[in-house]
Amino acid sequence: MMLRRALLPLAVTALATLWTTPAAAQPKTEITFARFFGACESDYGSSQDLAHARGECGVMTTLVNLFNATNTDNIVVKPQIIEWGPYYQQLNARIAAHDIPTIAVMHTAQLGDYTRYVEELEPVFKEAGIDPADFTPNARAGVTVGGKIYAMPWDTHSWLWHFNVGLFKKAGLLDATGQPLVPKTVDEMLAQAKQMKEKTGKPYIIIATSGPGDFANSARGYYSWLYDQGGSIFPNGFEKADFKTPESLNSFRVFEALAKNDYITKGLDGSGGLGGFLNGVGAIYMTGTWRIDDFLAASAKPDSPLAEGYTTRVFPNLFKSQAVWTDNHSWVLPKGGTTPANRKAALIFLKFMWDHNFDWARGGGHLPARQSLMTEYAKLPLRQYVVDIPTFGRALPHDVRRQFGFQNMIGEEIANIINSGKTADQAADAAQERSVALLRGR
Repeated sequence: MMLRRALLPLAVTALATLWTTPAAAQPKTEITFARFFGACESDYGSSQDLAHARGECGVMTTLVNLFNATNTDNIVVKPQIIEWGPYYQQLNARIAAHDIPTIAVMHTAQLGDYTRYVEELEPVFKEAGIDPADFTPNARAGVTVGGKIYAMPWDTHSWLWHFNVGLFKKAGLLDATGQPLVPKTVDEMLAQAKQMKEKTGKPYIIIATSGPGDFANSARGYYSWLYDQGGSIFPNGFEKADFKTPESLNSFRVFEALAKNDYITKGLDGSGGLGGFLNGVGAIYMTGTWRIDDFLAASAKPDSPLAEGYTTRVFPNLFKSQAVWTDNHSWVLPKGGTTPANRKAALIFLKFMWDHNFDWARGGGHLPARQSLMTEYAKLPLRQYVVDIPTFGRALPHDVRRQFGFQNMIGEEIANIINSGKTADQAADAAQERSVALLRGR
């Protein structure tokens, strides 16, 4: 009897301890999160303050930190940060080796090549609390292949002209309201470039063309001017590209005219292009939506070459009708990367991200993937100039495979025009020949 009385309190204590074990002591569910967007641990390693997060890396790092610190489901997100340039080669190698991340970032331009490797997501969106009816039309088109949704859209990103207003003022190229005059034709642009060079000694356009990851820059400009003309590199079906249409040749020739007259920078890599614009080396930086907040921050510093003014506009239409290259970042669940437990955890994390889509758009610079956020987004500085991009942005159809291969190849040929004196016709001939090999590798 004495033994039984002694054991009873111990049993009650053990049960009480079991029932009151804090959630943090329970087994955690880890999910891996493959992404690019850079590493910035020194600035945002432990930050959970979204209001002060800037840039793609800052916002992305802060979002993961916040989720890990606040979710009540004992989920731990383990980022796997990969450089942008080799990201898809590494993802391919990981899929082949069955070292598969739970969640992976993916440009929707790549999605057509990966549908066999990623889960269809529309059937689980309701379970996750994500409403596809809120996708912008541009974002929905990006994540839909063959009528099925394979990714959660995260943004729309596009190609812009970023202006050093001070240099435009020195060149006499401001309108009556103090805004840069945006050219409406190729001839107008070349006349502006000539005036800029004569008045300031600076090149009209800064572009990075020398690093392996920089070839996308000129390709996105090429596509934008091609689309302004209603052109396509696949005018007769997706089995054969055509780089020698009048519209394609016109797009190559814009770069040739800029290069021949030294109106565009030569031989810069990505850091050189960015640093060049921040240091007043040229008047216009040809880059994307993601740089808006960085340049606004720089322009707020009194000693910055952008202190006399910075603004941005959609990549200009120099031909028939406004169009511009667009792409989307999205999140996919690679097949074989989830167990039932971490698949559930992945959906909880995706819902968290969906709920914070505005924080990404605000700090990362891209346009939201959610239609319900567009009005609020338009109130952010300078966003009134870019908010309509999803209505006229264009991308290659998902039927076109090897899209990043085409982007890289086009960019290499334009880099040859800019840096090596290749003619537009020679670049078009080379692109035509190279496209055959690309399509053979489908």
